[in-house]
Amino acid sequence: MGRLKTFVLMFVLVLIFMTVGELIGGAEGGRVAFWMAVVMNFFGYFFSDKMVLRQYRARQVQKNNAPELYEIVESLSQKAELPMPKVYIIDEKVPNAFATGRNPSHAAVAVTTGLLELMNRNEIEGVLAHEMSHIKNYDILTSSIATVFASAIGMLSNMGRYNTVPERNRKGGGLAALVGVVLMPVAATIIRFSISRTREYAADEGSARLTKHPQWLISALSKLEGYAKQALMKNTTNETAHMFIINPLSGGNFAALFSTHPSTKDRIERLEKIAREL
Repeated sequence: MGRLKTFVLMFVLVLIFMTVGELIGGAEGGRVAFWMAVVMNFFGYFFSDKMVLRQYRARQVQKNNAPELYEIVESLSQKAELPMPKVYIIDEKVPNAFATGRNPSHAAVAVTTGLLELMNRNEIEGVLAHEMSHIKNYDILTSSIATVFASAIGMLSNMGRYNTVPERNRKGGGLAALVGVVLMPVAATIIRFSISRTREYAADEGSARLTKHPQWLISALSKLEGYAKQALMKNTTNETAHMFIINPLSGGNFAALFSTHPSTKDRIERLEKIAREL
């Protein structure tokens, strides 16, 4: 089911991309946007995980240089019946974590040094179980594709904003181009917004059921929320913020309306309900 959602997302984003490309540059703009979308889908499928890991300067670790972290991931992968993902550490004081890759056989989990310093072993396990659930549900591919398209959306918007396409090639003139520039980021954000919030709830539940201790993730989320509102991670962008367990760009009233994550309060309330059931 996770893979089907991803392919639907890819198809919808291609349609959005083509439509706005045509608004900005007529038939020629639509064709260019289509081929750009095809290339981005290919690139996003095979290489987006490497891009994100490089962006955050993540370094891969093994059992000999990060034994506790590696053992936690190894144990969780066995419980979840998943291949062992690659394990990375990001030298960053703000605590956070994410998973990436195109499928469970080509997956990676990354945590910041701040998370390792802040959390006890149980809390780290709750966070990593959340990320393993993303891997099992194929959310990592969805996130990767959304990241690549979010970057490309900015490119197309800039094309329209700076009138790089001759007026005679536009369908509907400058007004249509303006509509495209405004609506394309909004449409893509709505798609990513709905998918991200749903998948975060599902991954939280997956963590609770995998560890059998929902309170571990509850405790971790409470700590993460406090730090996320106080400090901003280095190298963080809007295009990759949705990948993290807590939105690294959260921190304010108005911004929260456009967060790709549900509120931490809602997530904890759902986890508490699962804890009562268990």
